[in-house]
Amino acid sequence: MQENNPLHGKTLETIVEHLVDYYGWEKLGQIIDIRCFNVDPSVKSSLKFLRRTPWARKKVEELYVDSLG
Repeated sequence: MQENNPLHGKTLETIVEHLVDYYGWEKLGQIIDIRCFNVDPSVKSSLKFLRRTPWARKKVEELYVDSLG
């Protein structure tokens, strides 16, 4: 059942943008310590890394779900 899945219909870009709006880059980089959040961060560089790195993408998706309440 997808309607109970908060990730359903959300693109990775939407998720990253939400987290940046919610936490800011600095806090996001403290919570998930990956280079693309801590060194010259941008949505574009983050998406490139996260699409190639399943463990990091999973952490980002979990943080997104947690941030929804």
